[in-house]
Amino acid sequence: MSVASSVLIPYASYLRVYEPLAAFPEPERTHWARYARRPLTPGAQEELRRSLADLLPTPPVPVPVHESGEAFVAHVDGVVVICPWRTRLRGWLALQELDGQFPEPVLDAMLPPVVRLQVASDYERWLSRNPDARPWIRTAVWHVPLRWFALFGDEDREYEPGAPGGEGAAEPGRAPVLRYRTTMAQARRRLARALRALRESIDDGPMTEGLIEVGRWLEEFHPRALVELDFGGLVHAVTEEWLAEDRSAAQMAEGIAALRAGDGEAASDAYGRLAERWRTVRELRFAN
Repeated sequence: MSVASSVLIPYASYLRVYEPLAAFPEPERTHWARYARRPLTPGAQEELRRSLADLLPTPPVPVPVHESGEAFVAHVDGVVVICPWRTRLRGWLALQELDGQFPEPVLDAMLPPVVRLQVASDYERWLSRNPDARPWIRTAVWHVPLRWFALFGDEDREYEPGAPGGEGAAEPGRAPVLRYRTTMAQARRRLARALRALRESIDDGPMTEGLIEVGRWLEEFHPRALVELDFGGLVHAVTEEWLAEDRSAAQMAEGIAALRAGDGEAASDAYGRLAERWRTVRELRFAN
């Protein structure tokens, strides 16, 4: 069960890997075993709320001083699997991605140069001591990267409609949930098939490069891990009707199957419909 937050913070999606306790060395394994026995653990909105709270001070604290000891917990066939937050590491990686996304004056206003220089220096020192570090969570804002859908099938889809709350209700309202979950073995098989179909049909491009990069990331984890795509805060950006009708993983699979069958026109049509669906979501970012 997750701890509920009174503040809903959109609009991010997440690709997560949950590993069995056996994948963690001691003493971390013991820590997560105890952690998993807690009756309440914080959810994704609480994680994001805490990270954004650090940006309020002046100067802001873009990366936590200490690494988080929190994680997401799931169960697969009775086995506990853990997805550590690793908020500090993800903060460093997110800051690296800011370069080139904003004009220098805007970036300086958001995060003063002295703050960015200190953060970069801290990361270099930390990375020299932890050269094999990698995040268990990837985040995208205002969309789901289309390459993520190649890891899942429509049978992995889990949708829960929202529940109304409001004045006089016995319980607060519950946001809808849309996510996909599959085994690491299945995710790797699907990714390999998608890559093979792309390479045999078209020249290497952004989709192929993106799948290769995701595949390298997945190879870092335990073979019996769980892979999850969570629409997260995006459920607050679109209607419940949009969520209930969404079959993005099925559309991606349709396009890949068409490529494997040598039907480039059908593959292009399937991918075009999928890209257009998500283009409309991304454009909500600029709506009033």
